[in-house]
Amino acid sequence: MCGIIGILGNDSVAMQLVDALKRLEYRGYDSAGVATLEGGVLTRCRAEGKLTNLEQRLGSEHLAGVSGIGHTRWATHGAPTEINAHPHMNARVAVVHNGIIENFRALRAELTEAGIAIETDTDTEVVAHLVAHEMAGGASPEEAVGKVLPRLEGAFALAFLFDGHDDLMIGARRGSPLAIGYGDGTMYVGSDAIALAPFTDRIAYLEDGDWAVVRRSGVHIYEESGAEVQRPVRQSQTSALLVDKGNFRHFMAKEIHEQPEVVSHTLARYLDLNAMKTRLPDDLPFDFRTLNRIAISACGTAFYAGLVAKYWFERFARLPVDIDIASEFRYREMPLEPNGLSLFVSQSGETADTLASLRYCKQEGQHIAAIVNVEESTIARESDVIFPTLAGPEIGVASTKAFTCQLAVLTALAIAAGRARGHLSEEDERKLVEALVEIPRFAAQALRLEPQIERLAKTFSHASDVLYLGRGTSYPLAMEGALKLKEISYIHAEGYAAGELKHGPIALIDETLPVVVIAPYDRIFDKTVSNMQEVAARGGRIVLMTDPKGAEAASIDALETLVLPDMPATITPIVYALPVQLLAYHVAVFMGTDVDQPRNLAKSVTVE
Repeated sequence: MCGIIGILGNDSVAMQLVDALKRLEYRGYDSAGVATLEGGVLTRCRAEGKLTNLEQRLGSEHLAGVSGIGHTRWATHGAPTEINAHPHMNARVAVVHNGIIENFRALRAELTEAGIAIETDTDTEVVAHLVAHEMAGGASPEEAVGKVLPRLEGAFALAFLFDGHDDLMIGARRGSPLAIGYGDGTMYVGSDAIALAPFTDRIAYLEDGDWAVVRRSGVHIYEESGAEVQRPVRQSQTSALLVDKGNFRHFMAKEIHEQPEVVSHTLARYLDLNAMKTRLPDDLPFDFRTLNRIAISACGTAFYAGLVAKYWFERFARLPVDIDIASEFRYREMPLEPNGLSLFVSQSGETADTLASLRYCKQEGQHIAAIVNVEESTIARESDVIFPTLAGPEIGVASTKAFTCQLAVLTALAIAAGRARGHLSEEDERKLVEALVEIPRFAAQALRLEPQIERLAKTFSHASDVLYLGRGTSYPLAMEGALKLKEISYIHAEGYAAGELKHGPIALIDETLPVVVIAPYDRIFDKTVSNMQEVAARGGRIVLMTDPKGAEAASIDALETLVLPDMPATITPIVYALPVQLLAYHVAVFMGTDVDQPRNLAKSVTVE
């Protein structure tokens, strides 16, 4: 969350900084600002709200410096006001910051005792004052930052600009990501490659604990001990992936409609379509045959992908799965068998809780595998093996195509595990792969339900609560559907296992409550129908997502029945995800919310 950009350029950089920040809007933010050096003097412009507000302010304030830093802030300490917006600045230094300084209260008290006035409610301001205090004592900018960084506790990425030093920028990271971009007589610092893509495709990623002294002639990188180190300069592919909304009203709509294509690309990575078998890397650091169990950890939508995968691994491979939300896993101190497999799922590859869980498992001697959408991310770099999703940049905060691509990878892994462990025959594998190959076609057919879903959205917009029900792999999808609706429409929703209805949630059922039932015609369909009957008997307004056999067999007077094509049960969580996403999307559009950047949320959660 939040976004950082820094430029040591040759022309006025203010609007370049803003343009780069626009590419980081997907991370989530509630204020923004830039600082530049004009004639060696620090100047600053900040604004609450969207970047358009900052652009308007810059139109009248005209920052003309050729060196600058910019930031989009997602409030953690203090309200999202202009005074709390970054950059934070004093007479000597300006700083932008992602993350949280956990010991800022003690540092603030120290500064106050020294007679330094604190103006904001943020944790970041103390960093600027600590560095300035060291410089006032005679330290150079590099020496000052080198003294201050060890005093900071927490996860952070920082970029500094210094009064009187037009050819100097310092960046540092601990926990939160930061990259260095190499130009032609110019240098850049950014939260990720997307921010740097318009300027350069030559990028070095700072490792945890690194800090970098950047000048136009190049960069010197130091590890936490102070020793100078070299970090590889990579040729980033992100520049080829810069995106716009095309003909769609929102990025979320575009990304929903991209799913037949991106799931196809992802499956092609993991399937041998000639032999109709799964295809994994030859050099896996673990052997499915010798595993006793798998530990999966993730956050948000990625966690629900992992929950679906638990059904697949246990059914196809008879391999028990422990799955935890990463924010719980990291503190539970779960006992792990030596040489076990821990699997982490993250769209960004920077999720703080997931990364912390990964590091715990690594300390416990686990093999580390990750499913990520960003191959250059921290989670990817710290894993023994990665299984990339080929979803492309996902700009909408509410995950859509990343979720279905994660499911595609997890299905392939579960099938490969089942085959390796002898629980699936060659014929079983062939049939399952044939089913996976059909996903793009079925997904495209599911998208044709959009006009029907759009009409339904008006009814949902009047609801204060919505209940989602499902059994088997449809149960995690019910929770994901509820999350989507909450995220972007701000309507309270809950996902339940359909069999749990009578253990509490049935008390909520009345004629005002929409109940979304995800029920493909499978071996447990009849059980789900009995739960629908309980809802119908109490006047609940049922929206049934099923297939032709299910629609015929349900015999329910539903508010709406969304009929998807007949398909193998294995792939229903992936295909049924699309109407679930479309329903949340159109409800949010009808209600007029900010679909791509819903309030209080961020795309990449890099703080605890």
